[in-house]
Amino acid sequence: MRKTIKVLLVDDHTIVREGICALLELSPEIEIVGEAGDGNEALEIARKQKIDVVLMDLSMPVMGGLEATRNICKEFPEIKVIILTQYNDKERVFSILEAGARGFLNKSAASSELVSAIRSVYRGDSYLSPSATKHLIENYQLEANSKKRRDPYEQLTEREKEVLRLLAEGHTAKEIANLLVISPKTVDSHKTRLMSKLEIRNRVDLIKYALQKKIITM
Repeated sequence: MRKTIKVLLVDDHTIVREGICALLELSPEIEIVGEAGDGNEALEIARKQKIDVVLMDLSMPVMGGLEATRNICKEFPEIKVIILTQYNDKERVFSILEAGARGFLNKSAASSELVSAIRSVYRGDSYLSPSATKHLIENYQLEANSKKRRDPYEQLTEREKEVLRLLAEGHTAKEIANLLVISPKTVDSHKTRLMSKLEIRNRVDLIKYALQKKIITM
């Protein structure tokens, strides 16, 4: 016999709760074991009832969904919280995840997606709506690009990186010129630019930098 997933529904609008209950009752594996109109009520029910998953609204009186999620996740780490909201902006997505929620779903989602989200978090996975996933990917890409911009080594040209490596290996400007088939004057220009970009003042610091970046090894 399949075990039912015990769900607590938290929303301050009765008509919304009734609609969600009607949808979830069509799924025999899901059982609505409680309803609450704010975060305080949700906590009281969680302390008395066996709850597997909480469907949590964000904007509610007395105690909002974000605070309620933090409290439930802290007091009952085995309970999985899915935020079900009409809001879809990036800042809320990050705040929701930081609060400990395992899922994020827009209220405009199809009933089948809601059931899938409940099943996923119950199994121990996370569930994010496509828009929330998009926000996370965009944020990751922004952070990755920002880190790349902050790393001065990434600002070097490929030729400057070659010159840096050869200088760190102990080659003279003339030797580097012969190896790269360029003039010693050009080598000096590359050296000046790369040391300026890396804020390196002498050859000793250049070698230290190359070792730290693993451009060369001992």
